[in-house]
Order: sequence, then C-alpha cells, then structure tokens
Amino acid sequence: MSTVTETFGSLVFGDSTMKEKLPKETYKAMQRTIKNGKHLDLEVANVVANAMKDWAIEKGATHFTHWFQPMTGITAEKHDSFISPTSDGKVIMEFSGKELVRGEPDASSFPSGGLRATFEARGYTAWDPSSYAFIKGKTLCIPTAFCSYGGEALDKKTPLLRSMERINKQALRVLKLFGNTDVTSVKTTVGCEQEYFLIPKELFDRRKDLIYTGRTLFGAKSPKGQELDDHYFGSIKPRVAAFMSDVNEELWKLGVLAKTEHNEVAPAQHELAPIFTTTNIAADHNQLTMEVLQNVAKKHGLVCLLHEKPFAGVNGSGKHNNWSISTDTGVNLLEPGETPYENAQFLLFLSAVIKAVDEYQDLLRISVASAGNDHRLGANEAPPAVVSMFIGDELNGILEAIESESSYDVKEKELLRIGVHILPKFPKDSTDRNRTSPFAFTGNKFEFRMLGSSASVSDANTVLNTAVAEVLKGFADQLEASEDFETDLHNLIRDTIREHKRIIFNGNGYDESWIAEAEKRGLLNLKTTPEALAHFLDKKNIALFTENQIFSETELRSRYEIMLENYCKLINIEALTMVDMARREILPAVSSYVKSLADTVAAVKETSGCEASFELETMKKLNSLNASALAKVKALETAVIGAKSIRDTASLALYYKDTVIPAMNELRIVADESETLTAESYWPLPTYGDMLFGVR
Repeated sequence: MSTVTETFGSLVFGDSTMKEKLPKETYKAMQRTIKNGKHLDLEVANVVANAMKDWAIEKGATHFTHWFQPMTGITAEKHDSFISPTSDGKVIMEFSGKELVRGEPDASSFPSGGLRATFEARGYTAWDPSSYAFIKGKTLCIPTAFCSYGGEALDKKTPLLRSMERINKQALRVLKLFGNTDVTSVKTTVGCEQEYFLIPKELFDRRKDLIYTGRTLFGAKSPKGQELDDHYFGSIKPRVAAFMSDVNEELWKLGVLAKTEHNEVAPAQHELAPIFTTTNIAADHNQLTMEVLQNVAKKHGLVCLLHEKPFAGVNGSGKHNNWSISTDTGVNLLEPGETPYENAQFLLFLSAVIKAVDEYQDLLRISVASAGNDHRLGANEAPPAVVSMFIGDELNGILEAIESESSYDVKEKELLRIGVHILPKFPKDSTDRNRTSPFAFTGNKFEFRMLGSSASVSDANTVLNTAVAEVLKGFADQLEASEDFETDLHNLIRDTIREHKRIIFNGNGYDESWIAEAEKRGLLNLKTTPEALAHFLDKKNIALFTENQIFSETELRSRYEIMLENYCKLINIEALTMVDMARREILPAVSSYVKSLADTVAAVKETSGCEASFELETMKKLNSLNASALAKVKALETAVIGAKSIRDTASLALYYKDTVIPAMNELRIVADESETLTAESYWPLPTYGDMLFGVR
C-alpha cells in the first residue's frame, strides 16, 4: 500500500516530475514562465509536450484535453487521442507543442452574453502553464484559458489571471517604496472551504426537484432538524468516513491539498477545507474538488448536493474564501507580526483592503450573487447581504489610535486560562472568529464568507484582486511623488481609515439593529441577485475593470447579461418543476388518500352508524388544501406564461423575483401542509426526515 507522500501529486505533471522528465534548460524556462509570467517559446513547448505525453502514457492515459472553465460555472473538456496515423496503416502516439499551447473547442454553445453568435463557432483555449497538468481517468487534462475568435474572454480563468497580474504590478510598486527590492513577484493566495450535503442516491432518484434544480422545492420540516447541534463536529458515520477517505485519496493524487474534514451544522451536511495555494490554482483545485465529491459519492451509493440551500429550514452551504497576499520571498503581506502598531507596511496593505471593500462593496456582493445563494445570504448560517469587515479588537484599537492621532496602549498577550491546572495555558488570539461577518480578518488573511457552495471562486477573487490593485495603484502614485515618505505614509493610512471606517463592524451581523445601522452608514443591502446586478454597470465599476484591463466594456456587459439570463432560466426551471411535481405527483397522491379516507368514513357509517372523526376531519382539511394547491398551481402557470412577453432581461429578472418566486412560495406552503396530513404510504416523495437522516 502506497503512503500519502507517495500518492500525493502522483497524477500531476508538477515541479518534481518536470525536474525529472525535462532537460535542465527546458525546466528552467518553465520555472521562469511559472514564477515570473515569462512567455514560453514554441520550441520549449514542443519539448514539454513530448515529455508530458510520455509521462501521461506511462500513467495509462490515452487522450488529452484542454480543461477550461466557461461561464457556465463548471468545467468543460473535449478529448483527443494521442494517436496519429502512419503510412503503413498503423498509429503512433504524438503530442506537439502546438497542441499543448492551443486548442479549438466550439465557442457558440457556451454562454457568451452576445460575444458569440450561434453561427460563429470558433474559439480558442490557451495553456495556463502556472497551473499544472493532471490526469483524470485516462485523459491528460491541461488547464487553459478560453477566448473567442476576436480575443474576448469567454471564461472565468482569463479575467482571474489578468487580475493577478494587476495586483502583482501594483503591490511591487508599493513594496519597493519600503525598500523590498529583492521581491520580484507578489501573488494572492486562497484556501476554499467547501460545504456540501450527502444523501442516499435511492432517495435522490425519487425527487425531480433535486434532479432538475439541485434543491427541494417541496418538503415539510422533519420533527428533528439541527436544533440540538448534535451533528456539528460530531462523530463521523462510518459510511461518510469511507466516502471522505476516498475523496482525500483522489484529491491527493491530483495534488489538491485537502486538509480538514468534519460534520457541519445541518444533518447530512459536511465540510472539506484545503491548505491555501496560489489563487488560480486554488480555483482549479476547487473545481476539481466539487467534481471529485460528486463522483466519489456515487461510488458509495450517495449523492453530493452542492446547492446553496437544498433544504429549507436548515443551514445552507457556503464556500469560505480565505484570501491573502504573499511575496516570492515568503512574506505574507497581511501578517501583522508581534507589533502590528509599528508595522507600517502591514497597516498600509490593511488600509488598502479596507478601502477596496468599502468602495467596491457592490461588486463583492455581485461576485457571489446567484439564485441559489439568494436563499442563503442573511439566514442564520450565512452572513447578511450587507458587506462589512471584521478586524477584531486589537486592530480596531490600533486603527482608532491612528485615526485620532493618539498613542496606542500596548497590551500584553493574555494567557487563556481554562481553570483546570493540568490543561496547558496558551496566548489568547488577538481576534475572535466572527462567523456573521461577510469579510473577516482571521490572523493573516481575510475570510470572504459570502460565496455560495456551487460557485466558481474565480469571480469573487477577480473582483477582490482588481479592487485592491486599484487602491494600491492610488497609494503608489501618491507615495512615489512624496518628498516626506514617513509623514505622507502616516497621513495616507490615517485618512484612509477616516474615510472608510464605516465598512468595519465587529458586532453581530445577524442582529436586526445592524441592518438599520448599516443603512445609516450608507452601506448597501442588496438582498437578491437582480437588486445586486442593477449596480454591475455603474460608471465606477466599468472604470475599475476597463482601466485595469480586466474586462473590456463589451466583456463586462456580456457577463451582466449572462448572470441575468442564468438567474431567469434557473427560476423558470424551478417553477416548471414545481408545476410538474404538483400536477403529476402531489395532487394525485393527496386525492388518492382523500378517496381512501372517504371510503373509510362511508364504511364506518354503514357498519356502525358512527362518524369516523379522524378520517372525516382529515378528509375535509385535505380536500380544502388540494383545492387551494390546484389554484396555486394555476397561478404559478399564469406567472410563468407572463414571463414570455418580457423582452428586457433586467425587467424579466425582476419579474421572476417579484412575481414568479412569490407564486412558488405560495404553492409550497399549501403542499407542505398537505404532506403533514397525508399518510406516509400515499406521499410520493422522500421526506426531509428520510433524506437528512438517511445516511446511517
């Protein structure tokens, strides 16, 4: 049996494999490309491609694919075999540098927001050498960017890579002002915690809502939910532990740094967390993680649900994005050190993040907006839809001292005393963990907690990188022109804190008084996706992306259209699914049970002359509910038909939010009440109790 150290990265054409398989000069050229973004010549690419092909074939691969991330939010791949024909009718295994560097998948059938017409099929994939190739099944997967024939970005990776280049450039300018001339590159790093649900596959297969939409559109609460908190960090059930073990093994083979696993708050909910890595690699790894979770679940007779709110009434699932900035010399620029009040470089970068989050709070909210996440944000397991920052008491005290031009009272590190002599004493952390904060400082990084569990992390990190880069650019412009660096640096930090302190909130984000306070501060409360997207094309946001060369205005407008269209299509699918389930399953089931009750009432009356009170009362109630449900179904059908006449996408999204979703909610209320009165043998759907407690 191989050890973890032998298994880890065994299916990745990573640094150690390249060192072994590539000529020394080729390996050095690859390192320059990976570390410093240097262009790779075709001659070098040919050598790399041949070595990569030989390695992949040794591992059992027969095909290769350019693995890319279109704007569907998932990954895409087109497989080609390594075989090439020979003159004697046989084949040889070939793979050229040209095939490694560039591919040509169809670009007409993916969401493009108007960048591609249906008849314009040509698009290109371009190799991202900074993210290592890997083997999945019998296919060599080459991480790539995806663009149109005209060069417009059609994916999520391209803007992310652009944003990483931008923050690198601006951070280097700032660091040089502090005398850090040895730093040659700055990269943002991310660790993506992934939450998910596991339910038995045989139950999933009986629920059209889960099959078509990923969430339950009907379902009464079970007698027990999460109120006892007995699932959270509880003992992991053997079946789930076996699943987690296989997930770890598959992820480790792919070089994914899966580290932590545990039960989450809701029954059947779990979490996996990796060690942080460079942002674009972390984005690739998270896409792989979601795929592996779902594939391994099937092997265990389970289904992994990644929807943000698969079950009403219990916690939904998020994806916490732990973001930081590091230099190639190993310095974390968000590490406060032992004396953060004296660490001017840290305080400047902290100020940059504070200003970026405040000025672009709308874009951060937009970056996590989806129909699924609208069900989760603001609920008890997720931050509110208002963006704010938590920085903890110590940093807050330091910033207040800077703002007021007063001295900071240094406090000794307090020892945490538990009151049991045998237990160790250790220094108390300078910050608590605020689970209600959308954007919380956690020691040497920020945890952006608003992301939905099914989302690509590329969107949020593109916004975050770009916003911070823009602020750093302004800081560098100002300080490079300074004649008194120390004074101007102090004034810059002080003024930034004064102007943007409204975004800092260290209290309980679930408290209703905070929402009122946030409004007084002028913070946005964008509760739904259509409300958030209304700000996407604000003048300042277009300027941010175009001036930093992350998106052209055309690319930006395409993404606006795609997000609106996706929202409308998802709600439409959910509404049609509800109608289908109500008409073909729920209404007939209740009707059958009512007939059975009526037969019992008649039989009892005939044989005993008495009334069957339970059956009669239940029959009357269900008859009334079924009549109401039918009326609600017709109202929902009318609402869905009404959407067809609306041509403007923004207006259509608002219509779905204001008309279709309320009609869906009305139908659900009646159907869920019917479930509580219908005999179990008649109810056609697995219940919440079945699904949430079905894995034993």
